[in-house]
Amino acid sequence: MFEILSILCLSAGFVLLVILSIIDLKTFLLPNVFVAPFALLGLAFHYFTDFYFLTFNNVILGGIVGFGILYIIRYFGNLYYGQDSLGLGDVKLLGAGGLWLGYEGVLFAMTIGAFAGLVHGIIYALYQKIKNGGPLNFRKLIIPAGPGFAVGIIIVAIWMYHSHVISTYFSLIQ
Repeated sequence: MFEILSILCLSAGFVLLVILSIIDLKTFLLPNVFVAPFALLGLAFHYFTDFYFLTFNNVILGGIVGFGILYIIRYFGNLYYGQDSLGLGDVKLLGAGGLWLGYEGVLFAMTIGAFAGLVHGIIYALYQKIKNGGPLNFRKLIIPAGPGFAVGIIIVAIWMYHSHVISTYFSLIQ
């Protein structure tokens, strides 16, 4: 019974990340109404798996590390640029991702997410150059960070939990 609930948590978490990415791409916002349930689903997932993948302390530390590192980056980015360089929604999303992935997993997700954001930015800059015919300009490029971080969270979650999904699936079909 709890295995099915844990799979439902994973599925709902994936759907919420897709929804958050779409919203962020359109509005540059990550609404708390979607980030908070994503965080709660991470806690529920670990509860339903009896903290098999991560200890309770690792889950909480993951949330703190994900939130804390991105908050520090935001703080110094804001000081340097004199304006918001990273939204608080992105900070909260990585905090929620840490509840899913633990402290090591959220660091991997942050790294993968930053790389995904870099690729997204390069593709978008090239698109703007082709569309507008002007020079390639990265200085004024503004892209949302949430979709990249969502990609990082999804990739690390697949790496961490794929065996659970597969074993649960096979136990259900037998």
